[in-house]
Amino acid sequence: MKIDHPWEREALLGSFALRPLHAYIAALPAERFPCLTDYNALLPNIDKSISVSNGKPLRFVPQDYGKLAFEARYEPRCYLQGEVQTRDKNWHDLFNALVWFVFPSAKRAINARHYAALTSGQHPEGRSERGTVRDMNTLFDESGVVVPYADESLAASLRNFEWNKLFWRKRDDVGRSIDFYLFGHGLYEKMLKPYVGLTGQGLLLKVEDGFFGLPLAQRLQRLDELLAVYLDDPEHCLTTRELTPVPLLGIPGWTDENEQESYYDNTDYFRSGRQSRAQCTPLNTAPSSVAGYSPAV
Repeated sequence: MKIDHPWEREALLGSFALRPLHAYIAALPAERFPCLTDYNALLPNIDKSISVSNGKPLRFVPQDYGKLAFEARYEPRCYLQGEVQTRDKNWHDLFNALVWFVFPSAKRAINARHYAALTSGQHPEGRSERGTVRDMNTLFDESGVVVPYADESLAASLRNFEWNKLFWRKRDDVGRSIDFYLFGHGLYEKMLKPYVGLTGQGLLLKVEDGFFGLPLAQRLQRLDELLAVYLDDPEHCLTTRELTPVPLLGIPGWTDENEQESYYDNTDYFRSGRQSRAQCTPLNTAPSSVAGYSPAV
């Protein structure tokens, strides 16, 4: 999904949905769309460098095109060389880079699972059809939402599609006993022009009661650690049903429109069960007003 949207750094910093990225967005140029030099300048110094699974430090490089050898393709090149191929003036790749900064351990784990699947020996030259492990990792990488929770009943409401109960009757508990943090860089891109129907794929993680009182940076670091443990586990990432749909514009505080209970009466959006396919198709492509952010029409 390619988004044509002007670079407005202050508008991005005003979006509550983009809060995990704010510290890095604030360090980007205000006057122009960021470039590879800007992304690489944000990487930590060598003593605290972000690395891929083999220990090589991460860096962002130009996108290669054409017929590429296996080692030069996106996931293998990242795994083997620590090089993330990145397109110029591209929102999708910008958000991918920013998610690497915020969730480096989780992104490293996803890349490692992709590489392991590609080199499993099922096909020559590392060519394998996309299986369930890659499906789940790709879906989470593009459309994932991290859902920490301390209250089991709230997690049950999410799993059971009890939207009115979770987002309306228990809305004061959102941010206190359960919360939602975008992970998928595809979702971040879509939040530039949000629409009714916009749905993420939630990965629920149990956290301690004191988690929600921590500063944002510490919460994000803790989530990165928990995500990496989950994603590294060979017993996980075996089916996309490990993820549960999250209608993003239903989350309290993410749009002004959900401040009325009637908002949750839209059963085309707030469905009572899973769709037969991942919930990524717009039900209404008209832009929706998100609290603290005014998308361009």
